[in-house]
Amino acid sequence: MRPTITTSLRWPLVVWALLLLVLSGCASINSVTSQVSSYGSWPEGRQPGRFVFERLPSQATQPALQNQLEAAALPQLEAVGFKHVADAAQADVSIQVGAQVHIDPRRRTYDPFWGPWGPGWGGWWGTGGSGISLSMTMEPAYVEMQVDVLIRDRHTNQVLYETHAQHDRLGTADDRLYAYLFEAALKDFPRQAISPRSVTVTIPSDHR
Repeated sequence: MRPTITTSLRWPLVVWALLLLVLSGCASINSVTSQVSSYGSWPEGRQPGRFVFERLPSQATQPALQNQLEAAALPQLEAVGFKHVADAAQADVSIQVGAQVHIDPRRRTYDPFWGPWGPGWGGWWGTGGSGISLSMTMEPAYVEMQVDVLIRDRHTNQVLYETHAQHDRLGTADDRLYAYLFEAALKDFPRQAISPRSVTVTIPSDHR
């Protein structure tokens, strides 16, 4: 005789199916929204010109990370008109890029469906009080990712422009997002926005 799945066993299966659906939906994102703040006094009418990357002494101790960040920022800098040169003597400006990541496993965001602790079930089916509770063990960490761009005049050392883009997410820090954060940070160059403004960047379908 074919075994029958009782109602008390069906519920855990349904719960796991729903959880897998939620997680799979979070695995692929179509866009990245960042809060962008920009400062500076880029001279009116001045063209972006040629630039070299400049590294702080602390950044020079992490060459692999800086190579990654500069590679992510380069296409976005070129998109707004800057041209990278190898010889610093030929550069009009120097550009520093950096990134910050803050991970808080204790911070929670309230969701009107799941509540403040995430999905959780248990103790309300069957006769033995059994169940599963995923609210604490499966709740992802709260992550803040930020990129920074500082542009200086090569001849006067004056800071011409400074911009930051911050993206908050649940889960883990994803290095692939740096390029989209740099794109958001430079999207309206050389516009200033001292108060953060929301900038959404669409991720190409072949990069999702």
